[in-house]
Amino acid sequence: MDVEESPSPRYSVFIAPPLMPWRQFADWIQMNNEYPTVWGWIRKGYLPTQKLGKHTMVNVVLLTQQLKDKE
Repeated sequence: MDVEESPSPRYSVFIAPPLMPWRQFADWIQMNNEYPTVWGWIRKGYLPTQKLGKHTMVNVVLLTQQLKDKE
């Protein structure tokens, strides 16, 4: 296997679920040291969310669509 064909050890391929707990989302976008920032984005409505019981989930599908629409 060539070096170009081997997967990067730094990044893993991850297909996001439609909804993701907000802290897991922060880790996924590599903002795990900035949880207050991500929570602020949620409070201000910058990230689409859905409440499931007492849990706040980021709607990854809707966020992806919003980002595609802005292109």
